[in-house]
Amino acid sequence: MADLVVPQLGESITEAVVARWLKNVGDAVALDEPLIDLETDKITVQLPSPVAGALSVQTVAAGSTVKVGQVVGQVEAGAKTEAKKPASTSTSTPTTTPTPTATATTAPEKLPTSPAPSNDGLNRDALLDLPPSQRRIARERGAIPVINSPAAQAPASQAKIDPRDEVVAMSPLRKRIAERLVQAQHESASLTTFNEVDMTAVMDLRSRYKESFEKEHGVKLGFMSFFVKACASAARLFPGVNAEVIGDSIVYKKHYDFGIAVSTPRGLVVPVLRGVDGLSFGGIEKGILALADKARTGKLALDDLVGGTFSITNGGIYGSMMSTPLLNYPQTGILGMHNIVKRAMVKDDQVVVRPMMYVALTYDHRVVDGREAVSFLVAVKDRLESPDRMLLEG
Repeated sequence: MADLVVPQLGESITEAVVARWLKNVGDAVALDEPLIDLETDKITVQLPSPVAGALSVQTVAAGSTVKVGQVVGQVEAGAKTEAKKPASTSTSTPTTTPTPTATATTAPEKLPTSPAPSNDGLNRDALLDLPPSQRRIARERGAIPVINSPAAQAPASQAKIDPRDEVVAMSPLRKRIAERLVQAQHESASLTTFNEVDMTAVMDLRSRYKESFEKEHGVKLGFMSFFVKACASAARLFPGVNAEVIGDSIVYKKHYDFGIAVSTPRGLVVPVLRGVDGLSFGGIEKGILALADKARTGKLALDDLVGGTFSITNGGIYGSMMSTPLLNYPQTGILGMHNIVKRAMVKDDQVVVRPMMYVALTYDHRVVDGREAVSFLVAVKDRLESPDRMLLEG
C-alpha cells in the first residue's frame, strides 16, 4: 500500500479542504494521476497517485479539513480495478498493521450529545464550532463566548428560513477565505487612513506615451504600474508597511514582492509580482498581465501566491469610491485604489476640475504608527502627482 499524504502547500499554509475525490475506491489509477482536489484559501492543488494501481482506501470525505502531512487515502500498487474488501486484503509485509480507515461514504463519528469538556476545561462541542484562529484565542483566555439565544445556537439547517429565500452552502474555498479574514481581524491591529490623489499628471503621461509604450513592450500602460512604483518607493522610506510580525519580532522585508488582487470566477486571489522595485514600468505591466491571465485560466501555482510583502487592490474597476481594504495576513500593509471622479478642486486659489482618486492604506498598528502610515500615503500621493520623479528614482 502507498499512502496519499497531504504535501507542503506553501508558506503559512498548514491545512486544506478536500474539495472532491477524482477517483472512487477500486478505480484504476496511473502513476502521478490526480486523485483528489485540495483547496486552500489561496489555490486548488491536485494530489497525484504515488504509484500505479488502484485506489483502495479514502480516509476522509469531501468537505473535510485536512492537515499537511495527514494520510488521506491509500493506493495498492499493481492492484486490479475492482473494489477491495478491506478485511480480506493482506500486504507483503505482515508485520505492518494498517491504520483503521473509513471510506468517503462512511458517516463521520458523531460527537456526544451532552457537552463534553476538553483537557483545558472548555466545552469541546463549543470549541469545535469555532474556526481555528478563534479556538486558540479561546484556549488562551480560558473562555468561550456564550450565546443564550436558542435560534443562535441552532445549526443553520435547523434555523427558521423564509421559504422565499435561497440557501446555498458555502464552498470549501469560501469557508477558508472566511476563516482567513477572521484571522486577519483577530491577529492584527488593523487601522485605515485615507488621502486623495490628483491623477492629472498620470493621465497626461499615459496619454502622451500610450502608443509608443504599447509598441515597445506589447502591453498597455495602465494605472497599476504607477501605483506599484509609488508604493515601492514609499516603502523604502517607511519599511513598517513592508514587514511581518513573527512571535515577538518584527521582520522588515528588504525585498519588495507585491500582491496584486485579481478577481476570478472562483473568487479574489492575490498573486505576487516579485522584485517590483527593480522592474521598469514595462516589466510591471507585463508581469501583472501574465499573473492575471494565469489567475483567470486557473493556472496559478502555489509559488505565484505566497511570499508577498505588501498588497494592492483596485476596487475602482468596479466603481468603488472608497473602502477599507483588509490586510492580506500576515502582511502589515495594503493599499486600496478607487475610481477616478472629476471633482471641483481649489488650486492656486482657483476652482478647477480635476480627476481625483481616493486612496486608502490599511496597516497593522502593532508595527506601523499613525504618523508613519499617513506619511507613507502622502509619499505615494506625491509620487503619483509628480510621476516624473519615479522615472528619476528608477
